[in-house]
Amino acid sequence: MRFAAYEHRHHHRVAVVEEDGTLFPLPGVTSLTALIQRTDGLPGLLAAGAAALDVPPGPHVSQVRLLPPLQPASVRDFVTFEEHVEGVRRSVEGTGGVPEQWYAAPTFYFTNPHAIYGPGDGIPVPPGSAVLDFELEVGAVVGREGRDLTAAQARDHIVGYTVFNDWSARDLQGAEMKVGLGPCKGKDTATTLGPYLVTADELEPYRDCEGFLRLALTAEVNGEKVGEDLLSNMSWTFEEMTAYASRGTRVVPGDVLGSGTCGNGGCLAELWGRRGEQTPPPLKPGDTVTLTVEGLGTLTTTVVPGVEPVPLPVGRRRSRERP
Repeated sequence: MRFAAYEHRHHHRVAVVEEDGTLFPLPGVTSLTALIQRTDGLPGLLAAGAAALDVPPGPHVSQVRLLPPLQPASVRDFVTFEEHVEGVRRSVEGTGGVPEQWYAAPTFYFTNPHAIYGPGDGIPVPPGSAVLDFELEVGAVVGREGRDLTAAQARDHIVGYTVFNDWSARDLQGAEMKVGLGPCKGKDTATTLGPYLVTADELEPYRDCEGFLRLALTAEVNGEKVGEDLLSNMSWTFEEMTAYASRGTRVVPGDVLGSGTCGNGGCLAELWGRRGEQTPPPLKPGDTVTLTVEGLGTLTTTVVPGVEPVPLPVGRRRSRERP
């Protein structure tokens, strides 16, 4: 089942999306995040969607403005593709290979849940950046609260999936990570989700014998294909990632877990690292990025001008006086 959040005639609604694009609104539901929190897992969400199919249909998806399918409670973005790590390390850090520590656990960072954009929304260039990049990912959505889960238990806590574009200011990212912490303003301006939330049961036919989802991924910039990969090239499954995210803490309904960027052109920085030059060039206002994930749909967004950074002083070199 596919769910969409949308705006139509100045009202926000949530609907089940049929194959032909017809929307069946859920009566009284204006937030898919709230619905996921209330239904507590996949069976409850499917039941709510089935009930919507018993009411008269609403508009066609082409007649509405699609919104992000949900407003996440939090966003953990993992890095699970070796090929991506290799290429981006060459581009951003000037080093090669994959650190041995990377294989020890599915590493992630927290990105900004307050900067979520939907299909068709213009993506502003981050203030002070001249090297904007896209990142092709898939996001898993948590539907039930859990703590210290096993991977087997985690499967029942994933309610669905969506296409995930992790916009990255590579110049800001490269500078700030020299401090020894994760990215901050290099990732803070925008994350795009959509076009729909596809429930987990819909993707079971794509699952291989190791538990990975074999979905074809394609990235285009201005209509030209720049990357393609398989989601099953991840080094950890979404269930393993969810289990790790819940270790010593909890995951809650509405949390989003990004797969990390796929390889073979899942972002420009990987290509830059491989080629030794910025080809294709960094994104600029007017450029359109189209990400397609088999079974999940196509997410198209256009870069728009951003704002100038508000001036701030550099850090002071203090005298380190003591009381």
